[in-house]
Amino acid sequence: MKVFTSKYIFREDSMLRNFSSGFYRSIMMTIAVVLLAGGVTAWAGSLQDLRASGALGESVSGYAVARDPSATAEVASINEKRKAVYAEKAAAQGVSIEQVGKVYAKEIFENVPAGTWLQNEQGQWLKK
Repeated sequence: MKVFTSKYIFREDSMLRNFSSGFYRSIMMTIAVVLLAGGVTAWAGSLQDLRASGALGESVSGYAVARDPSATAEVASINEKRKAVYAEKAAAQGVSIEQVGKVYAKEIFENVPAGTWLQNEQGQWLKK
């Protein structure tokens, strides 16, 4: 079936195809946004879960430490994000990344829930 307009002749099925591809594109974009937002939440949730299970501990360097081999990949991801934040702060303040990490470690130690494993400067693990 053809639809007539003043200047153009459109086939109805091509209009539907264009509408549906735009519709599906918007649905896919919505799904992508939800999944990405959920990923941030999932990361934060898994950090808490790993702390609670004892698979992850916090060190005086400001970085997480995998206390269980199953947490190694997640800890690497967490530390990569922390290092990016520390590097930005260090550059802005003209100090080393290590110094920034130690400052953040104090804050992390204060704010983590009871039961979280903390590694002191001697390398010993203590439960908060």
